Amino acid sequence: MMKKILLAIFIIMCSGNVFAQNRLQNTNRFQRGIGLSASGADANKYDRNGNPIDTTAVIDANTIPIGLSSWKVDALLGNRRNVPVDTLQVGFQNTNYTGGPTGHYTYLGNLGSPRIAHVFFERKDPSQIFFTDPYDFTVKKAEDIVYTNTKSPFTNLTYYKQGDGRYGEERFKSYFAVNVNKRLGFGFDIDYTYGRGKYMHQSTALFNGNLFAYYLGDKYDMHFSFINENLKVAENGGITDDRYVTHPLEMADGKKTYKSDEIPVNFNAVWNKNTGYHAFLSHRYNLGFYDDVQEEKDSVATEVFVPVTSFIHTLNIDANRRKYISYDHELNQKYFANNYLGSDSTDVTKFLSVKNTLGISLREGFNKWAKAGLTAFVSFEHRRFNLTDSIMNGNHRLLRDHKENVLSVGGQLLKEQGKMFHYNVTGEAVVLGEDLGQFTIEGKGDFNFRLFNDTVRLEANASIKNLNPIFYYRHFHSKHYWWDNDLSKINQTRIEGKLSIDRWRTMLKAGVENIKNYTYLDNTSIAIPGEKADDPVTYKNDLKVKQHSGNIQIFSATLRQDFKLGIFHLDNEVTYQKSSNDKVLPLPELVLYHNLYLRANLAKKVLCVDLGADIHYFTRYYAPDYAPAIGQYYLQNAETRFKLGGYPMVNAYINLHLKRTRIFVQMFNLVQKTGNNSYFYSPHYPLNPRILKIGISWNFFD
Repeated sequence: MMKKILLAIFIIMCSGNVFAQNRLQNTNRFQRGIGLSASGADANKYDRNGNPIDTTAVIDANTIPIGLSSWKVDALLGNRRNVPVDTLQVGFQNTNYTGGPTGHYTYLGNLGSPRIAHVFFERKDPSQIFFTDPYDFTVKKAEDIVYTNTKSPFTNLTYYKQGDGRYGEERFKSYFAVNVNKRLGFGFDIDYTYGRGKYMHQSTALFNGNLFAYYLGDKYDMHFSFINENLKVAENGGITDDRYVTHPLEMADGKKTYKSDEIPVNFNAVWNKNTGYHAFLSHRYNLGFYDDVQEEKDSVATEVFVPVTSFIHTLNIDANRRKYISYDHELNQKYFANNYLGSDSTDVTKFLSVKNTLGISLREGFNKWAKAGLTAFVSFEHRRFNLTDSIMNGNHRLLRDHKENVLSVGGQLLKEQGKMFHYNVTGEAVVLGEDLGQFTIEGKGDFNFRLFNDTVRLEANASIKNLNPIFYYRHFHSKHYWWDNDLSKINQTRIEGKLSIDRWRTMLKAGVENIKNYTYLDNTSIAIPGEKADDPVTYKNDLKVKQHSGNIQIFSATLRQDFKLGIFHLDNEVTYQKSSNDKVLPLPELVLYHNLYLRANLAKKVLCVDLGADIHYFTRYYAPDYAPAIGQYYLQNAETRFKLGGYPMVNAYINLHLKRTRIFVQMFNLVQKTGNNSYFYSPHYPLNPRILKIGISWNFFD
């Protein structure tokens, strides 16, 4: 399959050269032509704190021009926001780490396995596409697609490899973008992850791909994307005894120690498969006028279109098919408390959503009095869910339809122009349908000012949400779990502030959130006494959806401070967080990341080398358990829960950056410590033992 993918990419790259000559004449008016809100040198590269700085460049005029800008669009109204072009060097060795660049995620050890943030403010609200939420390491949504306007065909190829061929892990990524002219462009993005797993029956095979296109005209603009994901994950239920990792000599009984692929696991014939399709279209027609604008470096006035009013239409179509497969009926009887489908080996769940949004916008900046843009919109969403039924139709079980319709109205107040002050306030309320009474109000803003020859950036975010729990919290029928719940709305209020000073290499942010009716998956496993009085108690697995009717407060503060002395660098990030109820919402109080490295420029500064080591660490807490039969994280059983954490994940690495090529070599889990504080992030799922990782990324502009 990999050879076919590479061949297809090569053919498309070659065909892209047909368009190269059309862009050679567009160099001088590149930014103005695509119509982004940022312009010129500040268009599309961001510093470490997220502030935009220059990224475009043009080499010798006799060669193909190099320069590109990238942006994303929001899935509600299709508004564009600039994003940096991926030229990351510092931390490149962690771009393929399922635990996140600074280790903020709990995961099952294998590459691409399901994960959940243990930094609470990085958790997202559960979506209706419930079963792929834990795969956000690779799965993309419409708002994640990167659109690129490029002066010449642009391609990025990235390859990661770790471990040997039998138990190793690989990932291949390809991104291609080309312009027909300065307004019309298209491309694709491919991400194929294959983790064979260092432990038995733990493999991941994740394919994610998308096609995108855009047109940015004066009176009409359009963004389109189509995403497909195919996720196949083998579920082993964790290792049968943690002592194989925590106390290996004790389990070896003095004879031998077990290799990771020899440690017994709970399942060997269980899989979760998810197939998803997502189509997104956002387009608008602009009414306005043409005005003559004279740029600072140009004595000739240029005619520029000034939009006054926009008519907006956005379409989102999402489809997901989740299949859970388990062939060992005898093991199911022993492990799970319930087997609702008898000896059936498969249960299937399907989801389809079609959402249309219509809006009218009075655009920002069309005259001196229009200091902000104002948008009103209405949305209608039709949702259909298919759940396994207990009723048989011959040799097959029926799938029962559950349909939901939701009509909502909303508005947005937006200010993006100018250098000092920006804000965005969006509100939406459901007026008819299943989610009646649901509403969200979200606001964010930033204020920039000069201090000691540097720019200080202050940001604030706030939100108030009254959310109807997602469908799968209210209804779920499957092989081992079955519920139909009447749940109250979830009330969430969050306030967060952020301070960034680039010259000091400092970022500080803090926030607080209050949640009422916190909704979660709870471990309701059933205790089974042994046959004899001295036999240990065993538990048959079960879980339910529960709500905490009281209030839970979460406080979080993060400090990022980097230091530099000559070639020596020390990057630091410290997060402190506190939950007012760690029985229902447990969190590690401290999450740390430190990166010590030497940076040197060699070969007339053409080659940049980073040599160092980093450490990921979080304090001990009741880490969430993982339920393979639903593919989700849930609360540990109150009677058997135990703490995980306190393990220093140390990785040594070398990064090389040569022109358009980045390479890293990393030794992962250098310490490989045993004992009670071993390398577990989730109960009974150890991380990979010490392993060598490599990665390489190329950029092509032809």
